[in-house]
Amino acid sequence: MTARAVVTGIGVVAPNGFGAADYWTATCRGRSGIGRITRFDPRKYPAQLAGEVSGFDPGEHIPSRLIPQTDRMTQLALVGAEHALAGAGVDAAGLPEFDAGVVTASTCGGFEFGQRELQNLWSKGGEYVSAYQSFAWFYAVNTGQISIRHGMRGPGGVLVGDQAGGLDAIAHARRHVRGGTGLILSGGFDAPLCSWGWAAQLAGGRLSTARRPERAYLPFDADAAGHVPGEGGGLLAVENADAARRRGVTRVYGEICGYGSTFDPRPGSGRPPTLRKAIEIALDDAGVAPGGVDVVFADAAAVPELDRAEAAAITGVFGARGVPVTAPKTMTGRLGSGAAPLDVATAFLSMREGLIPPTANVTLSPEYDIDLVTAEPRPAPVGTAVVLARGQGGFNSAIVLRSADWN
Repeated sequence: MTARAVVTGIGVVAPNGFGAADYWTATCRGRSGIGRITRFDPRKYPAQLAGEVSGFDPGEHIPSRLIPQTDRMTQLALVGAEHALAGAGVDAAGLPEFDAGVVTASTCGGFEFGQRELQNLWSKGGEYVSAYQSFAWFYAVNTGQISIRHGMRGPGGVLVGDQAGGLDAIAHARRHVRGGTGLILSGGFDAPLCSWGWAAQLAGGRLSTARRPERAYLPFDADAAGHVPGEGGGLLAVENADAARRRGVTRVYGEICGYGSTFDPRPGSGRPPTLRKAIEIALDDAGVAPGGVDVVFADAAAVPELDRAEAAAITGVFGARGVPVTAPKTMTGRLGSGAAPLDVATAFLSMREGLIPPTANVTLSPEYDIDLVTAEPRPAPVGTAVVLARGQGGFNSAIVLRSADWN
Protein backbone atom coordinates (compact mmCIF):
# COMPACT_ATOMS: atom_id res chain seq x y z
CA MET A 1 0.00 0.00 0.00
CA THR A 2 2.44 2.62 -1.24
CA ALA A 3 0.49 4.40 -3.99
CA ARG A 4 -0.08 8.11 -3.38
CA ALA A 5 -3.62 9.37 -2.80
CA VAL A 6 -4.11 12.70 -4.56
CA VAL A 7 -7.14 14.99 -4.70
CA THR A 8 -8.17 15.95 -8.23
CA GLY A 9 -11.61 17.49 -7.64
CA ILE A 10 -13.48 19.34 -4.90
CA GLY A 11 -17.23 19.69 -4.41
CA VAL A 12 -18.47 22.27 -1.90
CA VAL A 13 -21.97 23.28 -0.85
CA ALA A 14 -21.75 25.53 2.19
CA PRO A 15 -23.84 28.17 3.95
CA ASN A 16 -21.56 30.92 2.63
CA GLY A 17 -20.80 29.54 -0.82
CA PHE A 18 -22.23 27.33 -3.55
CA GLY A 19 -19.29 25.67 -5.26
CA ALA A 20 -15.61 25.82 -4.32
CA ALA A 21 -14.87 29.17 -6.01
CA ASP A 22 -17.82 30.98 -4.43
CA TYR A 23 -17.06 29.47 -1.04
CA TRP A 24 -13.38 30.41 -1.19
CA THR A 25 -14.16 34.02 -2.14
CA ALA A 26 -16.70 34.34 0.68
CA THR A 27 -14.35 32.78 3.23
CA CYS A 28 -11.43 35.05 2.38
CA ARG A 29 -13.70 38.09 2.56
CA GLY A 30 -15.07 37.03 5.95
CA ARG A 31 -18.60 36.62 4.59
CA SER A 32 -20.69 34.54 6.97
CA GLY A 33 -23.60 32.25 6.17
CA ILE A 34 -24.87 32.19 9.76
CA GLY A 35 -28.25 33.75 10.53
CA ARG A 36 -31.62 33.13 12.13
CA ILE A 37 -33.11 29.81 11.13
CA THR A 38 -35.68 29.93 8.32
CA ARG A 39 -36.24 26.21 7.67
CA PHE A 40 -38.54 25.98 10.71
CA ASP A 41 -39.86 28.40 13.32
CA PRO A 42 -37.18 28.57 16.05
CA ARG A 43 -39.03 30.91 18.44
CA LYS A 44 -39.66 28.24 21.07
CA TYR A 45 -36.03 27.10 21.20
CA PRO A 46 -33.18 28.67 23.19
CA ALA A 47 -30.82 28.43 20.18
CA GLN A 48 -32.08 30.12 17.02
CA LEU A 49 -29.07 30.58 14.72
CA ALA A 50 -27.65 28.23 12.09
CA GLY A 51 -25.63 28.15 8.91
CA GLU A 52 -28.19 27.51 6.15
CA VAL A 53 -27.59 26.90 2.46
CA SER A 54 -29.97 29.59 1.26
CA GLY A 55 -31.67 29.63 -2.12
CA PHE A 56 -31.02 25.96 -2.84
CA ASP A 57 -33.69 24.48 -5.15
CA PRO A 58 -33.01 20.77 -5.66
CA GLY A 59 -35.12 20.79 -8.81
CA GLU A 60 -32.47 22.93 -10.48
CA HIS A 61 -29.68 20.45 -9.80
CA ILE A 62 -30.91 16.85 -9.59
CA PRO A 63 -33.51 14.79 -11.50
CA SER A 64 -37.09 15.32 -10.33
CA ARG A 65 -37.55 11.58 -9.68
CA LEU A 66 -34.89 11.74 -6.97
CA ILE A 67 -36.44 14.59 -5.00
CA PRO A 68 -39.24 12.59 -3.28
CA GLN A 69 -36.72 9.82 -2.52
CA THR A 70 -34.11 11.94 -0.76
CA ASP A 71 -33.53 14.01 2.34
CA ARG A 72 -32.03 17.48 1.98
CA MET A 73 -28.60 16.24 3.07
CA THR A 74 -28.56 13.76 0.17
CA GLN A 75 -29.68 16.42 -2.29
CA LEU A 76 -26.78 18.61 -1.18
CA ALA A 77 -24.41 15.64 -1.34
CA LEU A 78 -25.49 14.77 -4.88
CA VAL A 79 -24.66 18.31 -5.99
CA GLY A 80 -21.32 18.15 -4.18
CA ALA A 81 -20.54 14.88 -5.99
CA GLU A 82 -21.33 16.47 -9.37
CA HIS A 83 -18.99 19.37 -8.59
CA ALA A 84 -16.16 17.10 -7.42
CA LEU A 85 -16.35 14.85 -10.48
CA ALA A 86 -16.60 17.79 -12.85
CA GLY A 87 -13.62 19.45 -11.18
CA ALA A 88 -11.63 16.26 -11.57
CA GLY A 89 -12.65 15.95 -15.21
CA VAL A 90 -14.10 12.50 -14.53
CA ASP A 91 -16.91 10.75 -16.33
CA ALA A 92 -17.49 7.90 -13.91
CA ALA A 93 -19.28 5.90 -16.58
CA GLY A 94 -16.05 5.84 -18.57
CA LEU A 95 -13.99 4.29 -15.76
CA PRO A 96 -13.50 0.53 -15.31
CA GLU A 97 -16.67 -0.90 -13.77
CA PHE A 98 -15.37 -1.55 -10.27
CA ASP A 99 -12.56 1.00 -10.18
CA ALA A 100 -14.50 3.89 -8.64
CA GLY A 101 -16.34 3.95 -5.31
CA VAL A 102 -17.83 6.18 -2.65
CA VAL A 103 -17.05 6.53 1.06
CA THR A 104 -18.94 9.18 3.04
CA ALA A 105 -19.57 10.16 6.64
CA SER A 106 -22.80 11.08 8.38
CA THR A 107 -23.60 12.42 11.81
CA CYS A 108 -27.36 12.02 11.96
CA GLY A 109 -28.73 10.73 8.66
CA GLY A 110 -31.84 12.17 7.00
CA PHE A 111 -33.50 13.82 10.01
CA GLU A 112 -35.82 16.10 8.04
CA PHE A 113 -37.16 13.27 5.86
CA GLY A 114 -37.67 11.10 8.94
CA GLN A 115 -39.47 13.87 10.82
CA ARG A 116 -41.92 14.37 7.98
CA GLU A 117 -42.73 10.67 7.72
CA LEU A 118 -43.17 10.31 11.48
CA GLN A 119 -45.61 13.23 11.40
CA ASN A 120 -47.52 11.43 8.66
CA LEU A 121 -47.54 8.22 10.68
CA TRP A 122 -48.96 9.76 13.84
CA SER A 123 -51.34 12.26 12.23
CA LYS A 124 -52.65 10.24 9.27
CA GLY A 125 -51.63 6.59 9.60
CA GLY A 126 -49.06 4.15 8.32
CA GLU A 127 -50.43 4.12 4.78
CA TYR A 128 -49.26 7.72 4.42
CA VAL A 129 -45.62 6.93 5.22
CA SER A 130 -43.36 7.00 2.17
CA ALA A 131 -41.76 3.74 1.13
CA TYR A 132 -38.55 5.75 0.72
CA GLN A 133 -38.42 6.22 4.50
CA SER A 134 -36.88 2.75 4.62
CA PHE A 135 -33.59 4.20 3.39
CA ALA A 136 -33.82 8.01 3.03
CA TRP A 137 -33.07 8.53 6.75
CA PHE A 138 -30.17 6.08 6.86
CA TYR A 139 -26.54 7.08 7.54
CA ALA A 140 -25.29 5.29 4.40
CA VAL A 141 -27.81 6.79 2.01
CA ASN A 142 -25.46 9.43 0.58
CA THR A 143 -22.96 6.75 -0.36
CA GLY A 144 -25.72 4.67 -1.95
CA GLN A 145 -27.37 7.45 -3.94
CA ILE A 146 -24.09 8.83 -5.28
CA SER A 147 -22.91 5.33 -6.21
CA ILE A 148 -26.14 4.57 -8.06
CA ARG A 149 -26.30 7.91 -9.85
CA HIS A 150 -22.77 7.64 -11.21
CA GLY A 151 -22.45 3.88 -11.59
CA MET A 152 -19.59 3.76 -9.10
CA ARG A 153 -19.57 0.08 -8.16
CA GLY A 154 -16.19 -0.10 -6.46
CA PRO A 155 -15.54 0.01 -2.70
CA GLY A 156 -18.17 1.83 -0.65
CA GLY A 157 -18.85 2.62 2.96
CA VAL A 158 -19.99 5.09 5.58
CA LEU A 159 -18.26 6.29 8.75
CA VAL A 160 -20.24 7.59 11.74
CA GLY A 161 -18.10 9.54 14.21
CA ASP A 162 -19.82 12.93 14.51
CA GLN A 163 -17.40 15.69 13.37
CA ALA A 164 -14.44 13.30 13.29
CA GLY A 165 -16.26 10.99 10.88
CA GLY A 166 -15.57 13.32 7.95
CA LEU A 167 -11.82 12.81 8.32
CA ASP A 168 -12.26 9.10 8.98
CA ALA A 169 -14.09 8.74 5.66
CA ILE A 170 -11.33 10.53 3.75
CA ALA A 171 -8.72 8.34 5.44
CA HIS A 172 -10.71 5.26 4.43
CA ALA A 173 -10.78 6.55 0.85
CA ARG A 174 -7.01 6.95 0.98
CA ARG A 175 -6.68 3.36 2.17
CA HIS A 176 -8.71 2.07 -0.79
CA VAL A 177 -6.79 4.18 -3.28
CA ARG A 178 -3.42 3.11 -1.90
CA GLY A 179 -4.65 -0.47 -2.20
CA GLY A 180 -5.22 -0.10 -5.93
CA THR A 181 -8.69 1.40 -6.47
CA GLY A 182 -8.55 4.15 -9.06
CA LEU A 183 -10.90 6.75 -7.56
CA ILE A 184 -13.02 7.24 -4.45
CA LEU A 185 -15.45 10.09 -3.87
CA SER A 186 -15.21 10.88 -0.18
CA GLY A 187 -16.24 13.42 2.43
CA GLY A 188 -19.46 14.22 4.23
CA PHE A 189 -22.71 16.17 4.20
CA ASP A 190 -25.30 16.78 6.90
CA ALA A 191 -28.50 18.83 7.03
CA PRO A 192 -30.10 18.51 10.48
CA LEU A 193 -31.96 21.85 10.44
CA CYS A 194 -35.45 20.66 11.32
CA SER A 195 -37.22 20.75 14.67
CA TRP A 196 -36.47 17.08 15.37
CA GLY A 197 -32.82 17.49 14.51
CA TRP A 198 -32.69 20.73 16.49
CA ALA A 199 -34.05 19.07 19.63
CA ALA A 200 -31.45 16.33 19.30
CA GLN A 201 -28.61 18.84 19.01
CA LEU A 202 -29.87 20.90 21.93
CA ALA A 203 -29.72 17.77 24.07
CA GLY A 204 -25.95 17.72 23.60
CA GLY A 205 -25.66 20.95 25.58
CA ARG A 206 -23.14 22.62 23.26
CA LEU A 207 -25.24 25.00 21.14
CA SER A 208 -24.77 28.74 21.36
CA THR A 209 -27.88 30.63 22.48
CA ALA A 210 -26.57 34.02 21.33
CA ARG A 211 -28.90 36.07 19.14
CA ARG A 212 -26.30 38.09 17.20
CA PRO A 213 -24.75 35.97 14.40
CA GLU A 214 -21.40 37.73 14.63
CA ARG A 215 -21.13 36.93 18.37
CA ALA A 216 -22.57 33.43 18.37
CA TYR A 217 -19.72 31.09 17.43
CA LEU A 218 -16.45 32.21 19.02
CA PRO A 219 -13.84 29.47 19.47
CA PHE A 220 -10.77 30.48 21.51
CA ASP A 221 -12.52 33.75 22.46
CA ALA A 222 -13.18 34.84 26.05
CA ASP A 223 -16.89 34.95 25.15
CA ALA A 224 -17.03 31.40 23.75
CA ALA A 225 -20.30 29.77 24.80
CA GLY A 226 -21.08 26.98 22.35
CA HIS A 227 -21.17 26.47 18.62
CA VAL A 228 -23.64 27.25 15.85
CA PRO A 229 -24.72 24.22 13.75
CA GLY A 230 -25.01 24.29 10.00
CA GLU A 231 -25.80 22.25 6.90
CA GLY A 232 -23.69 21.32 3.90
CA GLY A 233 -20.20 19.93 3.53
CA GLY A 234 -17.66 18.82 0.99
CA LEU A 235 -16.68 15.89 -1.20
CA LEU A 236 -13.27 15.13 -2.69
CA ALA A 237 -12.27 13.09 -5.73
CA VAL A 238 -9.45 11.04 -4.22
CA GLU A 239 -7.39 9.22 -6.85
CA ASN A 240 -4.53 6.83 -7.09
CA ALA A 241 -1.75 9.05 -8.40
CA ASP A 242 -0.69 6.52 -11.03
CA ALA A 243 -4.27 6.13 -12.26
CA ALA A 244 -4.66 9.91 -12.39
CA ARG A 245 -1.54 10.20 -14.54
CA ARG A 246 -2.81 7.50 -16.89
CA ARG A 247 -6.05 9.45 -17.13
CA GLY A 248 -4.09 12.48 -18.27
CA VAL A 249 -4.53 14.64 -15.14
CA THR A 250 -2.19 17.63 -15.37
CA ARG A 251 -2.89 19.34 -12.05
CA VAL A 252 -3.96 18.15 -8.60
CA TYR A 253 -4.92 19.97 -5.42
CA GLY A 254 -2.52 17.96 -3.30
CA GLU A 255 -1.96 14.71 -1.49
CA ILE A 256 -3.50 13.03 1.58
CA CYS A 257 -0.35 11.83 3.27
CA GLY A 258 -1.10 11.09 6.93
CA TYR A 259 -3.92 10.16 9.30
CA GLY A 260 -4.36 9.43 12.98
CA SER A 261 -7.34 8.74 15.21
CA THR A 262 -7.82 8.19 18.94
CA PHE A 263 -10.62 7.90 21.47
CA ASP A 264 -10.67 9.88 24.70
CA PRO A 265 -10.60 8.12 28.09
CA ARG A 266 -13.78 7.65 30.06
CA PRO A 267 -14.92 10.91 31.73
CA GLY A 268 -13.84 10.98 35.34
CA SER A 269 -10.91 8.64 34.73
CA GLY A 270 -8.41 11.43 35.38
CA ARG A 271 -6.59 10.67 32.13
CA PRO A 272 -6.08 13.51 29.61
CA PRO A 273 -7.77 13.84 26.19
CA THR A 274 -5.94 12.17 23.31
CA LEU A 275 -6.20 14.70 20.47
CA ARG A 276 -2.48 15.37 20.75
CA LYS A 277 -1.77 11.68 20.20
CA ALA A 278 -3.96 11.69 17.06
CA ILE A 279 -1.90 14.58 15.68
CA GLU A 280 1.36 12.78 16.46
CA ILE A 281 0.14 9.57 14.80
CA ALA A 282 -0.89 11.49 11.67
CA LEU A 283 2.44 13.31 11.45
CA ASP A 284 4.34 10.07 11.90
CA ASP A 285 2.22 8.41 9.22
CA ALA A 286 3.02 11.28 6.85
CA GLY A 287 6.71 11.39 7.73
CA VAL A 288 6.37 15.08 8.56
CA ALA A 289 8.04 16.84 11.49
CA PRO A 290 5.97 19.41 13.44
CA GLY A 291 8.22 22.17 12.09
CA GLY A 292 7.24 21.21 8.55
CA VAL A 293 3.55 22.10 9.05
CA ASP A 294 2.42 25.47 7.71
CA VAL A 295 -1.12 25.69 9.13
CA VAL A 296 -3.53 23.84 11.41
CA PHE A 297 -7.28 23.90 10.76
CA ALA A 298 -8.76 23.61 14.24
CA ASP A 299 -11.80 21.65 15.33
CA ALA A 300 -12.91 24.83 17.18
CA ALA A 301 -15.61 23.59 19.55
CA ALA A 302 -16.20 27.04 21.14
CA VAL A 303 -16.74 25.33 24.50
CA PRO A 304 -14.06 26.68 26.89
CA GLU A 305 -13.08 23.29 28.30
CA LEU A 306 -12.77 21.81 24.81
CA ASP A 307 -10.98 24.86 23.42
CA ARG A 308 -8.42 24.58 26.20
CA ALA A 309 -7.87 20.90 25.43
CA GLU A 310 -7.41 21.61 21.72
CA ALA A 311 -5.06 24.53 22.32
CA ALA A 312 -3.01 22.34 24.67
CA ALA A 313 -2.80 19.61 22.02
CA ILE A 314 -1.67 22.08 19.35
CA THR A 315 0.95 23.77 21.53
CA GLY A 316 2.07 20.40 22.87
CA VAL A 317 2.95 19.26 19.35
CA PHE A 318 3.95 22.51 17.61
CA GLY A 319 5.04 24.71 20.51
CA ALA A 320 3.58 27.98 21.76
CA ARG A 321 2.52 30.03 18.72
CA GLY A 322 4.56 27.59 16.68
CA VAL A 323 2.19 27.31 13.73
CA PRO A 324 -0.66 29.43 12.33
CA VAL A 325 -4.08 28.13 13.37
CA THR A 326 -7.39 28.91 11.71
CA ALA A 327 -11.07 27.95 11.99
CA PRO A 328 -13.02 29.30 8.98
CA LYS A 329 -16.02 27.27 10.13
CA THR A 330 -16.95 30.32 12.24
CA MET A 331 -18.52 31.54 8.96
CA THR A 332 -20.51 28.37 8.24
CA GLY A 333 -21.23 26.81 11.61
CA ARG A 334 -20.24 23.25 12.47
CA LEU A 335 -21.62 21.09 9.67
CA GLY A 336 -21.57 17.72 11.40
CA SER A 337 -19.76 15.20 9.22
CA GLY A 338 -19.43 17.86 6.52
CA ALA A 339 -17.28 20.21 8.63
CA ALA A 340 -13.92 18.46 8.42
CA PRO A 341 -14.14 17.61 4.69
CA LEU A 342 -14.94 21.28 4.10
CA ASP A 343 -11.83 22.16 6.10
CA VAL A 344 -9.81 19.73 3.97
CA ALA A 345 -11.12 21.39 0.81
CA THR A 346 -10.28 24.79 2.30
CA ALA A 347 -6.76 23.65 3.13
CA PHE A 348 -6.16 22.58 -0.47
CA LEU A 349 -7.52 25.89 -1.74
CA SER A 350 -5.21 27.61 0.74
CA MET A 351 -2.25 25.76 -0.77
CA ARG A 352 -3.26 26.77 -4.27
CA GLU A 353 -3.78 30.44 -3.40
CA GLY A 354 -1.00 30.95 -0.81
CA LEU A 355 -3.47 32.37 1.67
CA ILE A 356 -4.61 31.25 5.13
CA PRO A 357 -8.30 32.13 5.64
CA PRO A 358 -9.37 33.91 8.83
CA THR A 359 -11.28 32.87 11.92
CA ALA A 360 -14.00 35.49 11.56
CA ASN A 361 -15.39 37.52 14.49
CA VAL A 362 -13.02 36.01 17.06
CA THR A 363 -10.71 37.91 19.39
CA LEU A 364 -8.15 35.46 20.74
CA SER A 365 -8.28 35.14 24.52
CA PRO A 366 -4.90 35.64 26.26
CA GLU A 367 -5.25 32.22 27.89
CA TYR A 368 -4.60 30.48 24.54
CA ASP A 369 -0.97 30.51 23.43
CA ILE A 370 -1.76 29.77 19.78
CA ASP A 371 -1.17 31.83 16.64
CA LEU A 372 -4.80 32.19 15.59
CA VAL A 373 -5.40 33.88 12.23
CA THR A 374 -8.22 36.37 12.78
CA ALA A 375 -9.91 39.29 11.02
CA GLU A 376 -8.07 39.05 7.67
CA PRO A 377 -6.60 36.26 5.55
CA ARG A 378 -2.85 35.86 6.00
CA PRO A 379 -0.63 35.55 2.91
CA ALA A 380 1.72 32.60 3.41
CA PRO A 381 3.14 29.72 1.41
CA VAL A 382 1.18 26.64 2.45
CA GLY A 383 2.81 23.36 1.55
CA THR A 384 1.62 21.16 4.43
CA ALA A 385 -1.57 21.42 6.49
CA VAL A 386 -3.07 19.52 9.40
CA VAL A 387 -6.85 19.31 9.82
CA LEU A 388 -8.35 18.37 13.19
CA ALA A 389 -11.81 17.10 14.08
CA ARG A 390 -13.47 15.83 17.25
CA GLY A 391 -16.81 14.16 17.76
CA GLN A 392 -19.02 14.30 20.81
CA GLY A 393 -18.36 11.21 22.87
CA GLY A 394 -14.57 11.20 22.55
CA PHE A 395 -13.70 10.78 18.86
CA ASN A 396 -10.48 12.49 17.68
CA SER A 397 -9.06 12.53 14.16
CA ALA A 398 -6.21 14.34 12.42
CA ILE A 399 -5.20 14.33 8.78
CA VAL A 400 -2.07 15.66 7.08
CA LEU A 401 -2.28 17.21 3.63
CA ARG A 402 0.57 18.19 1.35
CA SER A 403 0.84 20.07 -1.92
CA ALA A 404 1.83 17.66 -4.67
CA ASP A 405 4.73 17.90 -7.08
CA TRP A 406 2.97 17.01 -10.32
CA ASN A 407 5.69 17.54 -12.93
